Amino acid sequence: MESPLSCKLSVIFFIIISLSLGLISFFSCIAAEIKRNKEEDLRWNGKLCYLPSSKAFGLGIAALVSFFFAQIIGNFMLLKYSCLRSKSKSQSKMPAIAKVLFWISWVSFGFASILLIAATSMNKRQPYSVGWLNGDCYIVKEGTYAGSAILVLVTVGSVNGSVFSTFKSSQTKLDKKLPKSSGVKTKTFFV
Repeated sequence: MESPLSCKLSVIFFIIISLSLGLISFFSCIAAEIKRNKEEDLRWNGKLCYLPSSKAFGLGIAALVSFFFAQIIGNFMLLKYSCLRSKSKSQSKMPAIAKVLFWISWVSFGFASILLIAATSMNKRQPYSVGWLNGDCYIVKEGTYAGSAILVLVTVGSVNGSVFSTFKSSQTKLDKKLPKSSGVKTKTFFV
């Protein structure tokens, strides 16, 4: 069994990694919003349309990848501290707030992923007669990446909040089970 200090350090380490990946995804979404294709980029020859690839395509891919890993790391930590660490049924129960945050994280993850995938694929080159869908060219609506960025923050915040509340709950249960000191009195002096 891991020592309490190593448990705390591993939780803090993985929360920092998850938050860092979430921030990378957030800033990639904001940058993609700025670099996305605009209406003036659209070329029209009378019958067919053409849109060049924009930098938002690469930024969208970066946002998706970092967002995916942030969610996976957060859920790994949640699984580790709510199910795998406990041996008794009473310890394995997740606090109610953790369950709500877990549910929120997956709903917002789903919506953000759909928005990011669609918006990113629209920023790929749309050649003449091919377009994005059935030969038609599509431009990402203003605010789509910004909305995705907000959902990224909600997802990462809620999954890490769920991990933190589950870890705190398991730590308080562990502290209650630790035996009291064996009669040795200690005094603390303040200097």
